[in-house]
Amino acid sequence: MDIKRIFGPLLAIILALGVGYGVWQSSNKKAAEDQRAATLAAVQDISLVSGSESVPFLSDPRVAEVLLHNGIRLTVQKSGSREIALRTDLKQFDAAFPGGVPAAEKIKAITGAKQSVATFFTPMVVASWRPLLPVLEANGLVKKRGEHWFLPDMGKLMQHMEAGTRWRDLKDNTAFSVSKSLLILTTDVRKSNSAAQYLALTSWIANSGNVVTTDVEIEKIMPRLLPLFLKQGFQENTSSGPFENYTAMGMGAVPLVMVYESQFFEAALREATPNPDMVLLYPEPTVYSKRIIVPFNAKGEKLAQLLSTDPKLQLLAAEYGMRGSDPKLLADALAAKKLPAAPQLNDVVEAPTFEILEKMILRIESQLNP
Repeated sequence: MDIKRIFGPLLAIILALGVGYGVWQSSNKKAAEDQRAATLAAVQDISLVSGSESVPFLSDPRVAEVLLHNGIRLTVQKSGSREIALRTDLKQFDAAFPGGVPAAEKIKAITGAKQSVATFFTPMVVASWRPLLPVLEANGLVKKRGEHWFLPDMGKLMQHMEAGTRWRDLKDNTAFSVSKSLLILTTDVRKSNSAAQYLALTSWIANSGNVVTTDVEIEKIMPRLLPLFLKQGFQENTSSGPFENYTAMGMGAVPLVMVYESQFFEAALREATPNPDMVLLYPEPTVYSKRIIVPFNAKGEKLAQLLSTDPKLQLLAAEYGMRGSDPKLLADALAAKKLPAAPQLNDVVEAPTFEILEKMILRIESQLNP
């Protein structure tokens, strides 16, 4: 048997297949490179001015990758939501992304923007500590329903804060009998959206359960609201500040602090073992902080469409603790860490207009800087 006559053709076929595969692989690689080059060539640079609360999400490399895949290279400038609404140079950007409807509507009005687009939202909550729950419950300030704790009577808590109640004044208080004033800490209302949301909530309560709409109502309620802010002392400029103090300094320094629910969940989702003593209290009523994007041109509209509808971006937003159009996304993210799902909130009130909020903020500012 002539082995060469048998294996020669077989070797030739194998060699031909190898050469063919190499050519095919090279062709595919070139096609992929050409496709990537074409995609990059079509990329648009888009500039966005955003409230600080959305910057961590927007800065995530995975978000940048999704946007780049859709032809967007995003540049973000951070600015307070109130500051964004008061800027005179907004048209240098392609879109604005404040936290909250009042600022978004103000931006839309002063720029003549055609639309504003809702992307994600998060309720305002109070972060506290499990050892404080028995004394707060004994004084009728918190109540547990299912897996979650609520502040069922925000008006009663406000009365304590207005009256100057100290923690040691609360009955049955053995866990935290200190001279610290009973206050919900916030950011600086002159700089930060989260404090403005707290102002919106407390103004609704002080105005007998109605949204503040007139100067007469402002004059009537401001004596009740001023102590809530003036008694706090130093306040951080951005929402990350007080939350970092809460997690780092503990109950003694920060027993109650107004935060975004998304901040709390984002921190818990990133921890291998979340701190079991950290607990959320859901005010009744509460307000939503809605992340609204206001596009100024076609590029901004493209970004708005992606942020509000792209499934990958919606999923990533859930990892940052934010709620979106599909509540299952956040629920699944929390379940993966064995955290209780966010409750369905029904007692939610609307904020005043930007102009009304601005008048109340200026009243507080005048007392902080007499």
